[in-house]
Amino acid sequence: MTFIHHYTSPLGAITMASDGDAITGLWFDGQRFFAANAQPPLIEQQQLACFEQACRWLDIYFSGKEPHFTPPLHTGGSTFQEAVWKQLLAIPYGHTTTYGEIARRIAKEIYINGNNVKRVSAQAVGGAVAHNNISLIIPCHRVIGTNGKLTGYAAGVDRKQWLLQLESASRQDTKGQVGTFNREV
Repeated sequence: MTFIHHYTSPLGAITMASDGDAITGLWFDGQRFFAANAQPPLIEQQQLACFEQACRWLDIYFSGKEPHFTPPLHTGGSTFQEAVWKQLLAIPYGHTTTYGEIARRIAKEIYINGNNVKRVSAQAVGGAVAHNNISLIIPCHRVIGTNGKLTGYAAGVDRKQWLLQLESASRQDTKGQVGTFNREV
């Protein structure tokens, strides 16, 4: 059973899902992999604490400010996906990184038979980023191509660009300087 809640954002309708304790999904309606991990029956629910926290997070975010908390999350991915999503959560607000940089970091963290993995494919990272079921809060929109191009966002590159511009404008307002994106964090 999955509880769902709807939120209206400046970029369109968002559906979030919960197991009753934490957010398990957050998608722009109709995006690729929409509601991929939602388990029927889907029950509309307004009064879960995690939905209230996620809505407060979204309200702050879409007002152009950085939320300084994370609602409770249950991500439920493979070990590799979890490692990638942990890296996504570490990307600071208003910054970007590349798929390749995340791959390099993960290669330093993953051990097989007691040895570090020598190399992790940027394409494998891209696959895990694409299957992030909790978009925005786990900020997959902050990952760009090595050449600086905005690539691969399940909710569409136009939304990705809008989100990065929102964060850039916010950094400019709060820091008194132009909010350029750092390609690597």
